[in-house]
Amino acid sequence: MWSLGRVLKYGIVGSTVLGSGYSLHANDYNVNSIALVRLANAGVAVCDIAWTYKKKLYYREWDKTTEEYAEQKSKCHKIAAERLLKLICTNRGVYIKVGQHIGALEYLLPSEFVQTMKVLHSKAPQNTIDDLYRVIRQDLKVNPADLFDDFQPEPLGTASLAQVHRANLKDGTVVAVKVQHPYVRGNSIVDMKTMEVCCKIMAWIFPDFNMQWLVDESKKNLPIELDFLNEGRNAEKVASMFKDYKWLKVPKIFWEHSTDRVLVMEYVEGGQVDDLEYMKRNKIDPFEISNYLGILYSHMIFVNGFVHSDPHPGNILVAKGARGDTQVMLLDHGLYSTLSDQFRYDYSQLWLSILKVDRVSMREYSEKLGIRGNLYGIFACMVTGRPWDAVLKGIDRTRLSSTEKKTIQHETSLILPLIADVLEHVDRQMLLILKTNDLIRSIEKTLGTQNRQRAFAVMSRCCIRTVFNQQQAKTTSDWEKLSLKLRKFIIQLKMFLYYSYLWLLNCTLFRT
Repeated sequence: MWSLGRVLKYGIVGSTVLGSGYSLHANDYNVNSIALVRLANAGVAVCDIAWTYKKKLYYREWDKTTEEYAEQKSKCHKIAAERLLKLICTNRGVYIKVGQHIGALEYLLPSEFVQTMKVLHSKAPQNTIDDLYRVIRQDLKVNPADLFDDFQPEPLGTASLAQVHRANLKDGTVVAVKVQHPYVRGNSIVDMKTMEVCCKIMAWIFPDFNMQWLVDESKKNLPIELDFLNEGRNAEKVASMFKDYKWLKVPKIFWEHSTDRVLVMEYVEGGQVDDLEYMKRNKIDPFEISNYLGILYSHMIFVNGFVHSDPHPGNILVAKGARGDTQVMLLDHGLYSTLSDQFRYDYSQLWLSILKVDRVSMREYSEKLGIRGNLYGIFACMVTGRPWDAVLKGIDRTRLSSTEKKTIQHETSLILPLIADVLEHVDRQMLLILKTNDLIRSIEKTLGTQNRQRAFAVMSRCCIRTVFNQQQAKTTSDWEKLSLKLRKFIIQLKMFLYYSYLWLLNCTLFRT
C-alpha cells in the first residue's frame, strides 16, 4: 500500500508542508509535462488499481452480506485511493482539480476515496518563485521588480491551477497575486483525454464504475477556470449582487495588473471557515457563520441562480471587522454555476416536496430534473445528504447522527451503480449543486452546526419566493397575480409558525 509519505516523493514541484511531517519536494515538472510520460503514468495507475480489485475481490466468491467482504472491499478502496493520489501528485494540474472534486463528494463515493483526496483541498504541489516570475513577465510584459516592492516567496495558498502570494505594489498597496501554474494550460487537453480513456477502461473492467459525468464536467469547466479574467468578472458580479450583505467581503480586482493567467486582488486576512481555534481566539460564533453561509448559498442557488461552486474551507475566510462585526470573505471565483429559471423552479419545488415529505411531488420534480422511476428516492438522499428513513421522517425534524452517517456510507457502497446512473442522467446543472451542497455540509459538520432549524427556514423562504415569482411572471391576469401573492403570504406565515414551533420544541437541543 502506498503511504502518503511515499506518494509525495514522486513528481512534485516546490516544497510545502503537508499534514504532519510530510513535504512536497521539488522535481523537474518539464519531465512530467511530456504527454507520453503523463499518459504512461495514468495507464500504469489504472492497471494497478484494476489489478488490486481483480486480485483481492473478483477472483474469489464472496458472500457480500458478510463483515469480511466489507472489510476487504474497504481495504481495496484504500489501496486504490492512495494509488490514485500518487498519480495525481505526479501529474498534477488537472489531475489535482479532479482529485479535489472527488474529495468533495462525501455522500456519493466510498469514504476511503473521499478522505484520501481531501488532503488536496488545502495543500497542493507548489511552484518555485522563478516559475511564477516567468509567467508574470510573459503576461504583463513587465519585470516583477518593477511592479512589486515586495513579493513574499511563501504562498498564501496553493491550488490545482494556481498559487497565491502576498505582495506590495509600488504605491504601497497590499495585494494578493494569483499566478497560474505554467504547465497547466499546455497539458490540460492531453490530461482530460487521458482521464476520459482511463474512466472508460475502468467502466469496461468494472461495470459498477461510471465516472464519465465527472470527466464531462471537468472538460466543460476547465477552460473557464483557466481564464482568470473571467474569475475577476465573477467576483465583481457576485459583489454587486450581494452588496447589501454588509458581512460579506469579496476582494477588489486590480484590472490594470491582471491577465488570463495573473490576477491581482485586494489582500484580505482571516481564518479558514473550518478553523475552530481561530474562531474561539477571535470570539467568532460558528452558528453565526453557518447562518451567514446558509443565507448566502440559499439566495445564490434558489433566488439569483449564480452559484459559487467551490466553497471548500480554503476559499472562505472569517474575521472580526474593525467595528467588531463578523465578516465572511469569499475567495476564488473561477467556478460558478449559472442556473436557468426553469431549473431553479423545479429544484425549489423538489426541496419543498422533501420538506413536506410529499413523495408524489418528489417523484414529479425529480423527473423534471432528469431522474426517472424509483431513482427519485436515491436522488432525494443525494440532495439532502440523509438516508431515506430520515427523508420520510422529515429532515427538518430529525437530527443527523454519527450512526446515520455510517448508514449513509454503508448504503452508498451498496448502491453505487444506481448513484452513477443518477449522475449520468440528472440535469447537468445539478452536478455542481451536489458538489456545493456536500462542501457546505462538510463545513457545518466541522463547525458542529448541523440540524439548524434556521437553515431550513431560510431555504424554505427562498424556495417559496422563487416558485411564486416565476408563477407570477407567467400570468398576465391581475386577479391571478393578487391570488398568488395572497397564497404566498399564507404559505410563508404557515412556514414561519411551523419553524417557530419546531424551534420552541427543540430549544434545549438546537441552537439557532
